[in-house]
Amino acid sequence: MLDHLPNRMEKPRSKGVTMVMDKGLGVMQANDLAETAGHLIDFIKLGFGTSYVSRNVKEKVGIYRQHNIRVFVGGTLLEAFVIRNRLDQYLKYIDAIGCDAAEVSDGCIRMEQEQKCSIIRQLGKHLMVFSEVGAKDENVTLQAGEWVSSMRSELEAGSSFVIGEARESGTVGIYEKNGSANTGLIDQIILEIDPDKIIWEAPAKQQQIWFIRKLGALVNLGNISPAEIIPLETLRLGLRGDTFFENLPEEFLKYKL
Repeated sequence: MLDHLPNRMEKPRSKGVTMVMDKGLGVMQANDLAETAGHLIDFIKLGFGTSYVSRNVKEKVGIYRQHNIRVFVGGTLLEAFVIRNRLDQYLKYIDAIGCDAAEVSDGCIRMEQEQKCSIIRQLGKHLMVFSEVGAKDENVTLQAGEWVSSMRSELEAGSSFVIGEARESGTVGIYEKNGSANTGLIDQIILEIDPDKIIWEAPAKQQQIWFIRKLGALVNLGNISPAEIIPLETLRLGLRGDTFFENLPEEFLKYKL
């Protein structure tokens, strides 16, 4: 077997986690994904409001959970319930479809930080909670201090992980409009927040490579498409050209092209 590979923990993992974005897979597709790559997936997000308009969602969630994958609906759906003052109905809804986690975000609506933390505390009594920081509107910019303050308060309120917003496009939040990493912002965040508690949304290959090179193979990454979960794992392990030498000892660099 190959040596000089990163030590990837078995699930449940506390670092090096991968969150996949399911934007409406069918039951058969979900079963194929879980059978093929379930050991590589820690969390699945049923993106934005897709679960609300899809059929057979409960069956699909059941398949994921049978493979030890925690499932939650996108924070946008929670916001849709919150703005209508229907948080109690949201709880009933996610319970009915079998989710064992929840995402709390304020990417679409204005929400006071104390209200957001209150929701985190309420959901955290019964569920694993993820909270997302950052706006979905590219014209809304948060200063680094605001990112740090929000992440810190949400972790203190009970979030298991905070998520760095990027949308499925990877062009907002922690990224510039062209999809490149906002290095100044990210550097400031990791100076003050434990990177092991952050899931960085990284839907594009180059974003995944950047974070692996920046924070190592055990960086937490999210918004990965189902088709990219196995390719991402090869990037983590250095079994793809882009990260081939990342985990090898210096003596191997003499073989670099």
